Amino acid sequence: MDPAPPIDHDQSEDLHLLGRAAAGDRDAFARLFDRHGSVALGLLTRMLGERSSAEEVLQETFLQVWQQARRYEPRLARPRAWILMIARSRALDRLRSQSARERREEVVARWETPSSGPVGIRNLEQEERRRAVAAALDALPAEQRQAIELAFFGGLTHTQIAERLAAPLGTVKSRILLGMNKLRQSLASHS
Repeated sequence: MDPAPPIDHDQSEDLHLLGRAAAGDRDAFARLFDRHGSVALGLLTRMLGERSSAEEVLQETFLQVWQQARRYEPRLARPRAWILMIARSRALDRLRSQSARERREEVVARWETPSSGPVGIRNLEQEERRRAVAAALDALPAEQRQAIELAFFGGLTHTQIAERLAAPLGTVKSRILLGMNKLRQSLASHS
C-alpha cells in the first residue's frame, strides 16, 4: 500500500478550517469560503453558462459544505476537491432541473395546441385540468407533495431526492408511490 502523500500547508489550513466549521465556527467557515469560493464560482459559471445561476448554486454548495462538514473524509479527497465535487453535483442537479422544466413546457405547449372544438372550450378544459391537478397536489401530505414535485417537476432521481430531503431512499420511494396513488384516485374521481 502506498503511503499517503504529504500534506502541504494549504491543505493543512483547509483541514483545520473544515474541522472548525464542522464544530460550528462561522469565522472558520467564512475563511473556507474566501479560500475556495472564487474557484467554485468559476467552475459553476463554466458549467451553467450564466453568472446569476452560478452564484445561486454557489450559495447552495456552501450551505451543503456547512451542513455536511462533519461528514468530510480527508482520506477520500482534499478539502478543495470535496467542495468542487459538491459544486459540480449541484450544477448537474440544476442542469437536470432546467432540462425537466423545458420538457414540461413542451408538454404543456402540446396540450395547448389546437385540436378540435372551439378555442374557448379548449381553454376552459385546460384550465379545469390545471386546477384539478393543482388541487390534487395541494391535498397531499406535505412530504408526499414535496417528493413528487422534486421527481416530476424538478427532474431529480429518487436517490437525489433522498439526499436533498435527508431521508432514507425507501421512504422517498414510498412517499412518491403513495402520493401518486392518491393523485390517481383524486383525478379519477374528478373526471
